[in-house]
Amino acid sequence: MSLTILIPIKNETEIIENTLLVLENSWLKEIDHEIIFLDDYSEDDTFQKIKNYTKKSLNIKIVKNIKKGLGSAIHEGVKNSSKNFFTIFMSDLSDSLDDLKKYYDTIKDESLDSVFGSRFIEGSNVINYPTKKLILNRIANNIIRFLFLTNYNDFTNAFKIYKTSTLKSLFPFVSESFNIFLELPLKIISRKYSYKIIPISWTGRKKGLSKFNIKELGSNYIFTLIYCFSEKILLKKQKQIDETQK
Repeated sequence: MSLTILIPIKNETEIIENTLLVLENSWLKEIDHEIIFLDDYSEDDTFQKIKNYTKKSLNIKIVKNIKKGLGSAIHEGVKNSSKNFFTIFMSDLSDSLDDLKKYYDTIKDESLDSVFGSRFIEGSNVINYPTKKLILNRIANNIIRFLFLTNYNDFTNAFKIYKTSTLKSLFPFVSESFNIFLELPLKIISRKYSYKIIPISWTGRKKGLSKFNIKELGSNYIFTLIYCFSEKILLKKQKQIDETQK
Protein backbone atom coordinates (compact mmCIF):
# COMPACT_ATOMS: atom_id res chain seq x y z
CA MET A 1 0.00 0.00 0.00
CA SER A 2 1.17 3.52 -0.71
CA LEU A 3 0.21 7.15 -0.13
CA THR A 4 0.24 10.41 -2.06
CA ILE A 5 0.23 13.57 0.05
CA LEU A 6 -0.80 16.63 -1.89
CA ILE A 7 0.26 19.94 -0.34
CA PRO A 8 -1.08 22.97 -2.23
CA ILE A 9 1.22 25.96 -1.84
CA LYS A 10 0.92 29.63 -2.64
CA ASN A 11 3.22 32.27 -1.13
CA GLU A 12 4.22 30.20 1.91
CA THR A 13 7.83 31.34 2.28
CA GLU A 14 7.41 32.05 6.01
CA ILE A 15 6.43 28.50 6.91
CA ILE A 16 7.56 26.11 4.19
CA GLU A 17 10.98 25.26 5.66
CA ASN A 18 9.39 24.32 8.99
CA THR A 19 6.78 22.25 7.15
CA LEU A 20 9.52 20.33 5.36
CA LEU A 21 11.33 19.74 8.65
CA VAL A 22 8.22 18.39 10.35
CA LEU A 23 7.51 16.06 7.42
CA GLU A 24 11.12 14.90 7.43
CA ASN A 25 10.92 13.90 11.10
CA SER A 26 7.62 12.05 10.78
CA TRP A 27 6.56 8.44 10.19
CA LEU A 28 6.14 9.03 6.43
CA LYS A 29 9.60 7.77 5.53
CA GLU A 30 8.57 4.36 6.89
CA ILE A 31 6.01 3.80 4.10
CA ASP A 32 5.86 3.97 0.32
CA HIS A 33 4.91 7.60 -0.26
CA GLU A 34 5.19 10.67 -2.42
CA ILE A 35 4.70 14.28 -1.37
CA ILE A 36 3.45 16.49 -4.18
CA PHE A 37 3.89 20.20 -3.58
CA LEU A 38 1.47 21.82 -6.02
CA ASP A 39 2.49 25.42 -6.60
CA ASP A 40 -0.48 27.64 -7.42
CA TYR A 41 1.38 30.59 -8.98
CA SER A 42 3.40 31.66 -5.93
CA GLU A 43 4.91 35.12 -6.19
CA ASP A 44 7.59 34.62 -3.55
CA ASP A 45 10.43 32.07 -3.17
CA THR A 46 8.32 29.20 -1.79
CA PHE A 47 8.91 27.10 -4.90
CA GLN A 48 12.66 27.69 -4.80
CA LYS A 49 12.93 26.77 -1.12
CA ILE A 50 11.30 23.40 -1.78
CA LYS A 51 13.44 22.87 -4.85
CA ASN A 52 16.58 23.52 -2.78
CA TYR A 53 15.57 21.02 -0.09
CA THR A 54 18.35 18.44 0.12
CA LYS A 55 17.05 15.73 2.47
CA LYS A 56 16.68 12.38 0.73
CA SER A 57 14.38 10.38 3.03
CA LEU A 58 11.26 12.02 1.59
CA ASN A 59 10.00 11.40 -1.93
CA ILE A 60 9.19 14.96 -2.97
CA LYS A 61 7.75 16.15 -6.26
CA ILE A 62 7.07 19.75 -7.22
CA VAL A 63 4.33 20.42 -9.74
CA LYS A 64 3.31 23.78 -11.19
CA ASN A 65 -0.41 24.38 -11.50
CA ILE A 66 -1.57 24.72 -15.11
CA LYS A 67 -4.55 26.92 -14.28
CA LYS A 68 -4.71 29.35 -11.36
CA GLY A 69 -6.99 28.18 -8.55
CA LEU A 70 -7.15 25.60 -5.79
CA GLY A 71 -9.63 23.42 -7.68
CA SER A 72 -7.21 23.07 -10.57
CA ALA A 73 -4.37 22.37 -8.12
CA ILE A 74 -6.29 19.47 -6.56
CA HIS A 75 -7.16 18.10 -10.01
CA GLU A 76 -3.50 18.20 -11.08
CA GLY A 77 -2.45 16.54 -7.84
CA VAL A 78 -4.89 13.67 -8.29
CA LYS A 79 -3.94 13.30 -11.96
CA ASN A 80 -0.24 13.10 -11.06
CA SER A 81 -0.71 10.66 -8.18
CA SER A 82 0.94 7.25 -8.56
CA LYS A 83 -0.04 5.75 -5.18
CA ASN A 84 -2.99 3.76 -3.80
CA PHE A 85 -4.32 6.43 -1.45
CA PHE A 86 -4.50 10.20 -1.64
CA THR A 87 -4.74 12.93 0.98
CA ILE A 88 -4.70 16.72 0.92
CA PHE A 89 -2.55 18.21 3.67
CA MET A 90 -2.29 21.92 4.42
CA SER A 91 1.17 23.50 4.28
CA ASP A 92 0.53 25.52 7.46
CA LEU A 93 0.43 22.26 9.50
CA SER A 94 -3.10 22.99 10.71
CA ASP A 95 -3.65 19.27 10.11
CA SER A 96 -2.06 16.58 12.26
CA LEU A 97 0.39 14.00 10.97
CA ASP A 98 -0.77 11.71 13.78
CA ASP A 99 -4.28 11.96 12.36
CA LEU A 100 -2.91 11.21 8.90
CA LYS A 101 -1.44 7.98 10.29
CA LYS A 102 -4.89 7.07 11.64
CA TYR A 103 -6.39 7.88 8.24
CA TYR A 104 -3.87 5.72 6.41
CA ASP A 105 -4.22 2.74 8.75
CA THR A 106 -8.04 2.95 8.70
CA ILE A 107 -8.54 3.18 4.93
CA LYS A 108 -5.94 0.48 4.33
CA ASP A 109 -7.06 -1.99 6.99
CA GLU A 110 -10.81 -1.56 6.44
CA SER A 111 -10.73 -1.39 2.60
CA LEU A 112 -12.67 1.87 2.41
CA ASP A 113 -13.02 4.39 -0.40
CA SER A 114 -12.47 7.29 1.99
CA VAL A 115 -12.08 8.40 5.59
CA PHE A 116 -13.60 11.71 6.65
CA GLY A 117 -12.20 13.52 9.65
CA SER A 118 -14.41 15.72 11.79
CA ARG A 119 -13.23 18.51 14.05
CA PHE A 120 -16.61 18.63 15.76
CA ILE A 121 -17.30 15.22 17.28
CA GLU A 122 -16.26 13.54 20.50
CA GLY A 123 -12.51 13.01 20.57
CA SER A 124 -11.67 15.93 18.28
CA ASN A 125 -9.58 18.94 19.31
CA VAL A 126 -9.69 22.43 17.74
CA ILE A 127 -7.28 25.24 18.62
CA ASN A 128 -7.44 28.91 17.51
CA TYR A 129 -10.43 28.60 15.17
CA PRO A 130 -11.64 32.15 14.34
CA THR A 131 -15.03 32.73 15.98
CA LYS A 132 -16.81 34.23 12.96
CA LYS A 133 -15.54 31.49 10.69
CA LEU A 134 -16.58 28.84 13.24
CA ILE A 135 -20.17 30.15 13.44
CA LEU A 136 -20.54 30.21 9.66
CA ASN A 137 -18.94 26.77 9.44
CA ARG A 138 -21.43 25.19 11.81
CA ILE A 139 -24.45 26.82 10.14
CA ALA A 140 -23.32 25.76 6.65
CA ASN A 141 -22.42 22.21 7.64
CA ASN A 142 -25.74 21.63 9.40
CA ILE A 143 -27.62 22.79 6.29
CA ILE A 144 -25.58 20.38 4.18
CA ARG A 145 -26.23 17.53 6.63
CA PHE A 146 -29.96 18.13 6.33
CA LEU A 147 -29.93 18.25 2.52
CA PHE A 148 -27.86 15.09 2.15
CA LEU A 149 -29.36 13.17 5.09
CA THR A 150 -26.00 12.28 6.60
CA ASN A 151 -24.44 12.33 10.06
CA TYR A 152 -21.20 13.82 8.77
CA ASN A 153 -20.70 17.39 10.02
CA ASP A 154 -17.40 18.74 8.67
CA PHE A 155 -17.71 18.78 4.88
CA THR A 156 -15.69 21.96 4.34
CA ASN A 157 -12.62 20.57 6.06
CA ALA A 158 -9.93 19.89 3.44
CA PHE A 159 -8.20 17.12 5.36
CA LYS A 160 -9.55 13.72 4.33
CA ILE A 161 -8.12 10.59 2.71
CA TYR A 162 -9.38 8.80 -0.38
CA LYS A 163 -8.60 5.77 -2.49
CA THR A 164 -6.89 7.34 -5.51
CA SER A 165 -8.89 5.33 -8.03
CA THR A 166 -12.11 6.50 -6.35
CA LEU A 167 -11.06 10.14 -6.61
CA LYS A 168 -10.27 9.73 -10.30
CA SER A 169 -13.75 8.30 -10.83
CA LEU A 170 -15.15 11.64 -9.59
CA PHE A 171 -13.66 13.57 -12.53
CA PRO A 172 -14.38 16.15 -13.74
CA PHE A 173 -14.11 18.45 -10.73
CA VAL A 174 -16.27 21.53 -11.19
CA SER A 175 -15.07 23.63 -8.22
CA GLU A 176 -12.32 26.17 -8.78
CA SER A 177 -11.44 27.23 -5.23
CA PHE A 178 -11.85 26.05 -1.62
CA ASN A 179 -15.29 24.70 -2.57
CA ILE A 180 -13.45 21.69 -4.05
CA PHE A 181 -13.27 20.42 -0.46
CA LEU A 182 -17.07 20.37 -0.37
CA GLU A 183 -17.46 18.78 -3.79
CA LEU A 184 -15.33 15.71 -3.08
CA PRO A 185 -17.14 14.33 0.02
CA LEU A 186 -20.57 15.18 -1.39
CA LYS A 187 -19.81 13.15 -4.51
CA ILE A 188 -18.51 10.28 -2.36
CA ILE A 189 -21.77 10.22 -0.39
CA SER A 190 -24.12 10.71 -3.36
CA ARG A 191 -22.44 7.98 -5.38
CA LYS A 192 -22.60 5.54 -2.46
CA TYR A 193 -18.88 5.02 -1.99
CA SER A 194 -17.79 3.65 1.37
CA TYR A 195 -16.47 5.99 4.06
CA LYS A 196 -15.86 6.21 7.78
CA ILE A 197 -15.93 9.25 10.09
CA ILE A 198 -13.24 9.69 12.76
CA PRO A 199 -12.31 12.58 15.09
CA ILE A 200 -9.31 14.74 14.18
CA SER A 201 -7.44 17.76 15.50
CA TRP A 202 -6.97 21.18 13.91
CA THR A 203 -4.74 24.14 14.83
CA GLY A 204 -4.97 27.64 13.37
CA ARG A 205 -1.90 28.91 11.55
CA LYS A 206 0.66 31.00 13.43
CA LYS A 207 2.61 32.41 10.47
CA GLY A 208 1.71 33.58 6.98
CA LEU A 209 -1.68 34.60 5.64
CA SER A 210 -4.68 32.34 5.19
CA LYS A 211 -5.90 32.19 1.60
CA PHE A 212 -9.48 31.57 2.74
CA ASN A 213 -11.78 34.58 2.26
CA ILE A 214 -15.37 34.04 3.41
CA LYS A 215 -16.88 36.93 1.41
CA GLU A 216 -15.21 35.90 -1.84
CA LEU A 217 -15.97 32.19 -1.51
CA GLY A 218 -19.62 32.19 -0.39
CA SER A 219 -21.05 32.06 -3.91
CA ASN A 220 -18.58 29.31 -4.86
CA TYR A 221 -19.83 27.08 -2.03
CA ILE A 222 -23.46 27.72 -3.00
CA PHE A 223 -22.66 26.74 -6.61
CA THR A 224 -21.02 23.49 -5.51
CA LEU A 225 -23.84 22.67 -3.11
CA ILE A 226 -26.48 23.17 -5.82
CA TYR A 227 -24.44 21.15 -8.34
CA CYS A 228 -23.93 18.21 -5.98
CA PHE A 229 -27.52 18.27 -4.72
CA SER A 230 -28.76 18.21 -8.32
CA GLU A 231 -26.50 15.24 -9.00
CA LYS A 232 -27.91 13.50 -5.92
CA ILE A 233 -31.47 13.95 -7.21
CA LEU A 234 -30.55 12.75 -10.70
CA LEU A 235 -28.79 9.66 -9.35
CA LYS A 236 -31.82 8.83 -7.22
CA LYS A 237 -34.15 9.15 -10.23
CA GLN A 238 -31.85 7.02 -12.35
CA LYS A 239 -31.83 4.34 -9.70
CA GLN A 240 -35.63 4.34 -9.63
CA ILE A 241 -35.74 4.01 -13.42
CA ASP A 242 -33.26 1.13 -13.34
CA GLU A 243 -35.30 -0.69 -10.69
CA THR A 244 -38.55 -0.38 -12.68
CA GLN A 245 -36.85 -1.82 -15.76
CA LYS A 246 -35.65 -4.95 -14.00
